[in-house]
Amino acid sequence: MAELLAELARRLVDDPDAVHVEEIERDGAHVLQLHVAKDDVGKVIGRQGRIARALRTIVRAGAARSSYRVLVEIVD
Repeated sequence: MAELLAELARRLVDDPDAVHVEEIERDGAHVLQLHVAKDDVGKVIGRQGRIARALRTIVRAGAARSSYRVLVEIVD
């Protein structure tokens, strides 16, 4: 899932080299922390959070077969 999230984010931002994803285990859930350049945070979040919501939906759908919860956090 981390690779999928990173690839989608790279296609959205101006500085794709700054994109990386950290996977952390927290409270029985996998947390994917998406790190992007400070100038690209708005592009990843989108208007009223629409792009961020879409990214979370795609990652959640991809992890549906597994038994764990996946959360996406956007970090600059």
